[in-house]
Amino acid sequence: MPKFTVLIIEDEKNIQTFMGKILKRHEYRVLCADTGSQGLDIIRSQCPDLILLDLGLPDINGNEIIREVRTWTSTPIIVISARSAEREKVQALDLGADDYITKPFGTSELLARIRASLRHSNRLNTDSSVYIRSYRCGAMVLDFSRRLLTIDGREVHLTPIEYKIVAYLAQNSGKVVTYSSILSNVWGPYTDGDNKILRVNMANIRRKIEQDPAQPQYIFTEVGVGYRMAEDEEET
Repeated sequence: MPKFTVLIIEDEKNIQTFMGKILKRHEYRVLCADTGSQGLDIIRSQCPDLILLDLGLPDINGNEIIREVRTWTSTPIIVISARSAEREKVQALDLGADDYITKPFGTSELLARIRASLRHSNRLNTDSSVYIRSYRCGAMVLDFSRRLLTIDGREVHLTPIEYKIVAYLAQNSGKVVTYSSILSNVWGPYTDGDNKILRVNMANIRRKIEQDPAQPQYIFTEVGVGYRMAEDEEET
């Protein structure tokens, strides 16, 4: 039986077909919609496990679909769009999209982003100890229950704020997390939105965890948008 159901809302038939073939080859069940209204009908009736959403649809702006869907479901939404402007990405992510892929994109990138979003969604929806299981990537291990970060078995000392930032990114590993989302989660919903304090803390974190902060292995910058932590290597 197919593992997960993925809905593709995309009006360009060649891209819709391309993504559909990739997903079917990897045992996903695929649903397709050519318009936003058709996509919303399928979301309500079929309850897909994940939505791949083009922003430039013929009838409804993709951001309106994100806004509406987020009023009643947390189903992961990955935006796939030719719009590469930073403000477009930030707007979609802040409205509730889980990730953003810019066209053109490769097969491996698409599949990796889908796995990351489904993994995170399943963690949130399970009754098991959500973040008790440690985050692991390469030589790094983040033990949430002990609030302990180690690299090659050696403890890395983080300030409380630095730990909060790293833990939040690790909980969302593999996904881009916007500056405003990190600021709100770490400093609270009434933070003034100035990224400077976040950039200062991130520079300190990178000095502690990266062999070469200019070429990071663990936390990557999505310029003008936010940060992405390398995907958790452990299966859920």
